[in-house]
Amino acid sequence: MAAELVISLLCTAVVLLNSAAAAQPLPRPAERRALLDLRSSLGISAKSWHKKANPCFNWTGIECRNDHVVAIKLSGLRRSNDVIVNPRFSVDSLQNFPFLSTFNSSGFVLAWPIPDWFGTNLSNLRVLDLSSSSISGSIPLSLGSLNSLRWLNLSKNSITGSIPIALEKLQSLTVLDLSQNLLTGQIPKEISSLRNLYVLDLSLNYLSGAIPLDLALVPRLKQLNLSRNSLSSSIPSHLANLSEMEELDLGFNSLSGEMPQELGELRSLKYLDVSRNNLTGAFPNRAASFNASTAAVLNFSGNLFYGNVSSGFGNALVVDLSSNYFGGEAPNERRFRLSNNCFFSRERQREFEKCSKFYKDVGIPYGSNGRMPPPPPPLVEPMKRRRSKLVYVMIGVFGGIGLVFISATALLLLLRSRRTRIGDVEQPHKFVADSSGLGEAFTFEELLVATSSFSSENLIKEGHSGSLFRARLDGGELVVVKKVDLQSIREELSLTELELFVKAAHQRLVPLVGHCLDDENVKFLVYKYMPKGDLSNALYRLASSDEEGLQSLDWITRLKIAIGAAEALAYLHNECNPPLAHRDVQASSILLDDKYEVCLGSFSEACASSGRGPCSTTCAYDVYCLGKVLLELVTGKLGISKMSDADAQQWLDTNLPFISIYDKEMVNKIMDQSLVVDDDLLEEVWAVAVVAKSCLNPKASRRPSMRHVVRALENPFKVVRDENFSSGRRSSRQSWTAALFGSWHYSSSDSSIVPSQTSKEIIGGLRRAERAVSLGSGTNERSSSHKRSSSEVFPQPPEMEDAESGNSFS
Repeated sequence: MAAELVISLLCTAVVLLNSAAAAQPLPRPAERRALLDLRSSLGISAKSWHKKANPCFNWTGIECRNDHVVAIKLSGLRRSNDVIVNPRFSVDSLQNFPFLSTFNSSGFVLAWPIPDWFGTNLSNLRVLDLSSSSISGSIPLSLGSLNSLRWLNLSKNSITGSIPIALEKLQSLTVLDLSQNLLTGQIPKEISSLRNLYVLDLSLNYLSGAIPLDLALVPRLKQLNLSRNSLSSSIPSHLANLSEMEELDLGFNSLSGEMPQELGELRSLKYLDVSRNNLTGAFPNRAASFNASTAAVLNFSGNLFYGNVSSGFGNALVVDLSSNYFGGEAPNERRFRLSNNCFFSRERQREFEKCSKFYKDVGIPYGSNGRMPPPPPPLVEPMKRRRSKLVYVMIGVFGGIGLVFISATALLLLLRSRRTRIGDVEQPHKFVADSSGLGEAFTFEELLVATSSFSSENLIKEGHSGSLFRARLDGGELVVVKKVDLQSIREELSLTELELFVKAAHQRLVPLVGHCLDDENVKFLVYKYMPKGDLSNALYRLASSDEEGLQSLDWITRLKIAIGAAEALAYLHNECNPPLAHRDVQASSILLDDKYEVCLGSFSEACASSGRGPCSTTCAYDVYCLGKVLLELVTGKLGISKMSDADAQQWLDTNLPFISIYDKEMVNKIMDQSLVVDDDLLEEVWAVAVVAKSCLNPKASRRPSMRHVVRALENPFKVVRDENFSSGRRSSRQSWTAALFGSWHYSSSDSSIVPSQTSKEIIGGLRRAERAVSLGSGTNERSSSHKRSSSEVFPQPPEMEDAESGNSFS
């Protein structure tokens, strides 16, 4: 009886579940077809959107009401493996959802400009979130027609152009976030017509001009972030009319003039940041007017404020006054940040001469609070003379000791060197880093100010060797600060980078601006800021602001990037002693300046080989990884280079057969279809694909050296085109290819491969030449032996074995 009861209950439960599923709303047939089209064009996997399941009930991110789709959220959805590396997707099917009120693709890579029909065919849209979706192009004017829109978030993309005035029509809008894009021009005053707006974030763009006075007419505004632009003029005192303001961030601009006293009337203010501008004046005399709340943070750092500091600022939790010219007695409260000022009897202040000159320039005595300024150090010149005499005495006393010490050190190093070479076995090569190649020594306080206390808004990404932050130094220079927490990251990773910069210096390596190594547990490395970011983000940016139709980098720029990356690795492999291997070559480690010149970064995995010979197997692994980067440039498929070798293998097995030294047209099947190329450029694409395939040879000893890769990329026609255009003579392409790919073992000499002409002369001359014979003629008439030879030179790479660990610096 008990068993029968259990079976009966189970059957009843199944019936109820089926009834419940059947009772769930189904989308209208037209909308179901549109969902299936969207599933196909976006490459959503069956685990998220199964074809046979009810989309309204079982599809992740789909919400229905009254048999209509009302919300589509793509964030976090899985994609099928065959489209993971292809970011170009179509969302045209969205036009078939007349009642759609929410579309959210945050974090879901789309790599497409916003289509014009968004504003005309999605009239019921209330929430549009396209943040972090790799969006390019400009903001279409048609978005102004979305009368019901309340939330518009286009942040963290590559959107160019100006902010359209048409957005003033979005009268229902409460949140407008256009931060972290490439927007230019002025902030349109028409934004002030958005009277329901309570969040406006335009930070991290290239906006210029003055802050519109009319922003004070947005009565409900609570958060205003205009930081990290190029805004000039003064801070409008009218902003004090925004009585509900809680967060006001104007930092990292070029604002000038005095701090408006009226801003102290913002009683709800919890966060104020005007740091890194050119603000000036005896502002602290008015500080008592800032009656901020207990939890408030006030940041006035990195300006030109001067005078004495009162005990004002209300009950603010933190008041950052660092990197100004405040003088007199320093306030004795823990909440104040006071470094790099002109305070009396305080450590880490500006030099006396700088403070005196500044106060003289502004026309008031240094120490104008009634006290005399601190006197200069007494007897400066006599002290120097006595110090000079002391130096000579010390040289005489310790010179002999130093000579003995140097001799002993040299002997010790010689013995150690001999020990590392016993038995002709490579031993780990280590050296002790000094500060000679590490740039400027920064204080922690300086980096704290430069990064706005390492705020999340400045966080670029969390890398495996540290966190990267955008920063602006005291002089206005943009940099990137890497924060390395040794409690969670291996110490040798940071030591590797430090020692590499002592060892190597080249224009193709990202410049190290400075460092801060004072703390035992946290180290900081300061790098030059690269305006175009890294290749993984730049591949689908516009080539220039006036070419809004271009969705990806043109081929000339891609080839330039390929050559630059190869040059950087060739320097590490061939010109450093001992040779250095990068071991982390991927699109994200290839950084680009404003002209798309390459600077290689991410050196935490670098290692050194023995100083006795050429680069080891770890350098051959760099060649393999560069091959994957070259395929990204050819195919436009993002993510190949960051995949593990095992994960990338299936894609390589499928696509490498389309790269043949005998058939140019085959490469069209894998080439990025967004590229516009003529016949000559197609040959360059073909040649780079051939070079990439040779780099992916499964045998490390048969991969080309990086020096030869540079030669091939600089002379792509030499790889695939006949050197002699007379049909009566045998082509020498095969001999060139054999020399290029068939015997590229690592050698310290490559004189036999050096072309007789410079790459510019060869490429220019061949482009001007009229071809006498077709490159493809006779390709199908080659013997099978030729084909076997080709496959031996270019076998399909099996699963790549783990590279040798190599010899780490640390």
